[in-house]
Amino acid sequence: MFAIFKREVRSFFTSPIGYLIVGSFLLLNGLFLWVFKGEYNIFDYGFADLSNFFLLAPWIFIFLVPAITMKSFSEERKMGTLELLLIKPISVWKLVLGKFWGAFLLCVIAVIPTIVYVFAISDLGIISGNYDLGVVIGSYFGLLFLVSCYTAIGIFASTLSDNQIIAFLVGILLCFIIFNGFDAASSLFSNGETQQWIQAMGAKSHFDSIARGVIDTRDLIYFISLTLLFWYLTFERLKQLTR
Repeated sequence: MFAIFKREVRSFFTSPIGYLIVGSFLLLNGLFLWVFKGEYNIFDYGFADLSNFFLLAPWIFIFLVPAITMKSFSEERKMGTLELLLIKPISVWKLVLGKFWGAFLLCVIAVIPTIVYVFAISDLGIISGNYDLGVVIGSYFGLLFLVSCYTAIGIFASTLSDNQIIAFLVGILLCFIIFNGFDAASSLFSNGETQQWIQAMGAKSHFDSIARGVIDTRDLIYFISLTLLFWYLTFERLKQLTR
């Protein structure tokens, strides 16, 4: 698994894609939070907190994570190297996990520089350091759990076609449905309990819960279960391809 992991990380940073993904994430967040006028602009928002960043980041990652993962297995299938990987003395599970952790690490690297935003809002407040650190930490945890789900979904999408563009589009669609689809579907019902039940099936409600600074085991179980589900689907899909 570690060999696959190193191979994935090396492939990201020996080509422009890794730098492009990290740069795109930081550039888009920087522009929307600090430059462009609008609902996400921190100066227009009037409060020195990072809530706008944690509203924006999940949407940016919906596009960036599938861009990272689209080549994971699509490229292997197109180049004919998937069969070579599968006949090596490495289990399918280790192959899946190596690909997953390589892509997830790139997402974490993209998030790390945004910690500077914490120091920025600390100085922007009327009283220096007057922000809720618990909410910030909880939001970062929630974002990483959400990104792990996106990564697992993107890895699965890359097994569905040897065309990277198709894998990219399917990854975006699945990530969007998981994050916002259930929340949008709940608006079709007038019953409050039904709305809450449908919203609980989507990632957005669980992310919002953690982002409030409360680490609920139900939210953690949701994200872990969703990640494991797409690991399993990827594993089963690869088994089908080898038959």
